[in-house]
Amino acid sequence: MASQDWFDKDFYTVLGVSKDVTEADLKKTYRKLARKYHPDSNPGDAAAEAKFKEISEAYSVLSDAEQREEYDQIRAMGSGARFTAGGAGAGGFEDVFSMFGQGRGGGRSQSTADYEDIFSMFGQGAQSGGFGSGRFGQTSGGFRGYGGPTRGADVTARTSLDFMTAAKGETISLQGEDGKPFKVKIPAGVADGQKIRLRGRGRPSLDGGENGDIVVSVTVKPHPVFRREGLNLRLTVPVTFTEAALGATIEVPTLDGDVVKLRVAPGTPSGRVLRVKGRGIQSQKGAGDLLAEVQVAVPSHLDASAREALERFAELEPAENPRADLMSKARG
Repeated sequence: MASQDWFDKDFYTVLGVSKDVTEADLKKTYRKLARKYHPDSNPGDAAAEAKFKEISEAYSVLSDAEQREEYDQIRAMGSGARFTAGGAGAGGFEDVFSMFGQGRGGGRSQSTADYEDIFSMFGQGAQSGGFGSGRFGQTSGGFRGYGGPTRGADVTARTSLDFMTAAKGETISLQGEDGKPFKVKIPAGVADGQKIRLRGRGRPSLDGGENGDIVVSVTVKPHPVFRREGLNLRLTVPVTFTEAALGATIEVPTLDGDVVKLRVAPGTPSGRVLRVKGRGIQSQKGAGDLLAEVQVAVPSHLDASAREALERFAELEPAENPRADLMSKARG
């Protein structure tokens, strides 16, 4: 953009907003105008394309807090100044430099170095090329170089999966908040509360930027037997008193539906965990383990002979108090 335009153009008027417009209202107004005048919506309409460039140019400055502040300052400072038609050299800056006591007749060179003082006010040294580098007087990309492109909006969706589907993975069909159906591949091992992001499959940009994403929030229903701990699967395995006391080999189910055999050592207490390597959740990050937590089951019904046998055992069992350590720790 020519330097003259920074004094001649009123970006607030271009967008139809007041000078105290908020960032949110500015963005809302710009998106509405961009949608109306976008070249894709007006093929072959040169006037619409020119208008789109104009509003994109205005938004690229006003949407940047630092550029907006500089723009407001130079507009206020230079409201009565104009660049003369001196071309691209130094001949057209008489009025502006006179504001800083720098007339053309002061004997200084008319090279780019003459502008060092005024450009330094806007963070632009003489060696930076004056107006440029995405700062004042320079566009910052976007449609054909006018304005910064905005990314398309994300589309959100939710799905509730049974435990097995989440563990094994599956391709399912969903419907986004915009009502459009889509397919998503659920990766093996997806966890409750995890989000799956489908890059570039959301809403398109209004001004040539990147598409938004589809973001799927996953809820996993609990399993009646297994519960997840990271990639590990934990389950509680009941054993009888005699199995725990004398030792036994027991069968334990896995998520795949088959069983594995585990050895319960003699004297195994409730709460001891038996580990089966690699039989937990399988995912791209690796495989977890199956954790079988032993729980000694106490019989709720005893016939006369069983009760008599236990009473004889009570007379013979070691005189140990299993709560002795607990009492000692409680007393401090």
